[in-house]
Amino acid sequence: MIEAMRERVVAACDGASKGNPGPAGWAWVVADDSETPTQWEAGPLGRATNNVAELTALERLLTATDPEVPLEVRMDSQYAMKAVTTWLPGWKRNGWKTAAGKPVANQDLVVRIDELLGGRQVDFRYVPAHQVDGDPLNDFADRAASQAAVVQEAAGSELGSPVPPPSPDTPRASRPARAKSGGRGGGSAGSAKGASSSRTIKAKFPGRCLCGRPYAAGEPIAKNDQGWGHPECRTA
Repeated sequence: MIEAMRERVVAACDGASKGNPGPAGWAWVVADDSETPTQWEAGPLGRATNNVAELTALERLLTATDPEVPLEVRMDSQYAMKAVTTWLPGWKRNGWKTAAGKPVANQDLVVRIDELLGGRQVDFRYVPAHQVDGDPLNDFADRAASQAAVVQEAAGSELGSPVPPPSPDTPRASRPARAKSGGRGGGSAGSAKGASSSRTIKAKFPGRCLCGRPYAAGEPIAKNDQGWGHPECRTA
């Protein structure tokens, strides 16, 4: 668990699903007092919906942070925010049923988040996604979740993972934040080296390269400036 020595922690979380449902991933990032990313984590979910990915990201963030320290959470998911700030009290009163009497979707995650929110101060802040000069923490979480969805591998500052590559959905004018190095466990989270790594892997799920052409599961893919795609489409 992240032990914050500050009076308040600022963080962001995000989920991604390539197909909705499709290959999915989640991610969270915590910043220092200057709102520079310092610690982050991302993970795969296999095949899942975007809503499941968004709620999982929030659940993992709440699990990883100190409940005694006030937390600001930045999210670009209206569904996830409304689920825990607006709809949740009514769902609990109705025995985890919607106003229409139907079971609450993704109930296990919503119940777990409700438990994690108990007795702690958490302020939720909506930030729009994929904006030029948008919120840097949300952008970082978005990139990490997207990468986890594509490659279906865990990543994070404690694993020494490179900063996630830019998202193809964010205009180039946006400058993504870079994480500091030297996180807990000696990970080099802030190293930009590897963001355009020459490493080639086999895709676990089909996807689409930035060139517009698709790639199949099992086909070699490599990381470039804005994500994963054909090795020949890698840019310097």
